Amino acid sequence: MKTYAKKSLLAVVLSLLATAAQASGFPVTVSSCGQPLTFTQAPQRAVIHDLNMTEMAFALALQPHIRGVTGITGWYKATPEFTRQLGGIPELAPKYPTLENLLAVNPDFFFAGWNYGMKVGGEVTPQSLARFGVPTLVLTESCVHIGRQKEKATMALLYGDMLNLGKIFGQAERAQALIDGWKAQIAALRQKIGQRPPLKVFVYDSGEDKPFTSGRYAMPTALIEAAGGRNVMDTLDTNWGTTSWESVATAGPDLIILLDYQTGGGAQTLQDFLERHPLMKHTPAVMNRRYLKLQYAQLTPGPANIEAINQLARALYPDSFQ
Repeated sequence: MKTYAKKSLLAVVLSLLATAAQASGFPVTVSSCGQPLTFTQAPQRAVIHDLNMTEMAFALALQPHIRGVTGITGWYKATPEFTRQLGGIPELAPKYPTLENLLAVNPDFFFAGWNYGMKVGGEVTPQSLARFGVPTLVLTESCVHIGRQKEKATMALLYGDMLNLGKIFGQAERAQALIDGWKAQIAALRQKIGQRPPLKVFVYDSGEDKPFTSGRYAMPTALIEAAGGRNVMDTLDTNWGTTSWESVATAGPDLIILLDYQTGGGAQTLQDFLERHPLMKHTPAVMNRRYLKLQYAQLTPGPANIEAINQLARALYPDSFQ
């Protein structure tokens, strides 16, 4: 009888666990750069790389599941709000993590991207982490670096990654609610802008001999189009890369986004350079001093994209918001 009772109790427990897993959507399979990742439960010891991806996790209130972040203080000055949400979660590496940095916290999940914490041929890759049983969700925008996702950037990059993250942590409904809200905000902006020819926008990240900018596959292309504009470098066959000042000046941007890393002179240094440049000083954007300063997290896939679109739409078409 005791043996029978124990078996019956075990069956009930297993049944309850299975029911709970199904209620949370587990097991769940998502696509990471075209490769399937399957989870039978939400990760409990996640490591997240970079500001933008960490903010995705914060938007889903995943702090209890996070054992560390990487790639924050070595590149940027974190905002007080980011620091507040981070709380006591440690930063394991100020820039790109090593395998040793990651394995020190016995992770069961890593969220990063190519050139966002991982380098092709580098020490930390999905393959190297898989040998230690650590699955990696790769930021979709970055899949272009391994020959995947070679489609013009759209807002689906953000929406897809947020939904994947939500599914992995049993928060799919919360993720979908966020996405629906973002879509509604963008639709309201577009309604105010109405039908008009798109103004031309150039994204200036850095560089003096050659500008480093956003190409066809990078998130700013999607943000600019969502705000009713067009990225003048949307024919550049990369996500982020260099081009020539001649090609930028010939394109004649109406507005220039200055990437503000909040270090040193920041965006003001970029603006001063443009106003001295023999070609760029004659472009409509520079002559009319039409600039918009945006931070890194606003221009890489993440929740801050929505406020960036709002600011950009108002900068491009101020008459629509009077």
